[in-house]
Amino acid sequence: MSALIVFEKSADSLGRTTRFALLMLLLAGVSGCGLFGSNKKLVPLAEIRDSAISLQWSANVGGAKGYRFSPSLGDKIIYAAAYDGSISVLADQGGGVVSRIDTKSKLSAGAGFGEETLVVANVQGEVLAFDGSGRSLWKTSLGGEILAAPLVAQGTVVVRTADGRMFALNRADGKRKWVFTRAAPALILRTNASVTLARNVIYAGFPGGKVVAIELETGRPVWEATISLPRGTTELERIADVAGLPVIDESRVCAAVYQGRTGCVETLSGNVLWTRDIASADGVAVDGKNIYVADTYGNVVALDKTSGATVWKQEKLQNRDVGTPVVVQGRIVLGDRLGFIHSLSADSGELTGRVATDGSRVVSLVLGGGRLIAQTEKGGVFAVAVR
Repeated sequence: MSALIVFEKSADSLGRTTRFALLMLLLAGVSGCGLFGSNKKLVPLAEIRDSAISLQWSANVGGAKGYRFSPSLGDKIIYAAAYDGSISVLADQGGGVVSRIDTKSKLSAGAGFGEETLVVANVQGEVLAFDGSGRSLWKTSLGGEILAAPLVAQGTVVVRTADGRMFALNRADGKRKWVFTRAAPALILRTNASVTLARNVIYAGFPGGKVVAIELETGRPVWEATISLPRGTTELERIADVAGLPVIDESRVCAAVYQGRTGCVETLSGNVLWTRDIASADGVAVDGKNIYVADTYGNVVALDKTSGATVWKQEKLQNRDVGTPVVVQGRIVLGDRLGFIHSLSADSGELTGRVATDGSRVVSLVLGGGRLIAQTEKGGVFAVAVR
């Protein structure tokens, strides 16, 4: 998945220190051998006669203009945001447009939905909340760029800004409950990773190969773990950010570090259980046996979740810039920069299915009801059945 490297500069028009774009890097294939995975040769894809995945329906909600939007599932409906300020409400059966919400501003992140509240963010650094019918509830300015879809849970809206801060807002009125900040290096990855919530604790990845556990109610840090330390002599080489979403599996939290390692730590203490020298710019997935990760070359790797030992490695998706894997019904599903969605066997890594979308990057895959909802850079929304 692509990201921006950003550089800390002086205060901007929002009235506080922020981070501006320094250099855009396509992260596929970035691991010392080259910068742009899109310029590298692709492994030809073999024909799959009996695909394990298929498209049920498609819709278009509007383009992303370089931002990364992800759909959110409600009760028999799907919310999908677009840069132009619209939020499309789609029927989960058939994908027909039920209604549209006009936020009256250009959007940079969303959609987050929970507790009958729909939340997005605009390019002015404001968080906007609506009820299920599209009525505006509140608007709160956080004074920083917001790239990650807000999380709504337990009466709280959790929002991350691109400069590394995390805010907890009251779901009812948008008032601030707490803010969590930590020091960051000069160069960081500009990602759209949100946070993971389990048992009243938020888990989030940060620069420096860090995963932090934070109390949802108070914002107090519970522990901080280091999955991978920065390496290299230049600031560019020392970028080692947890760019994807950490995943929770019973007693472990697992994540991958860009230009670093993949590993798991204990949920209660943050003690490191194991790490492997596998770098990724995306998140990981987990099932009953394994951890799955796509490295920066596009190889998909299955690791034993107890020991970290390699179970299998699939190399036929190299340089396609595949994103975060999703586990569904014994399949590992990933989307790539060319608009293809691939499925692999969880047991062997064999390619078992493929569908084409609209030719643009698949920026998000959301699991719901035993199927996947994908959203692309061009604004396509696709329901993907898995068998």
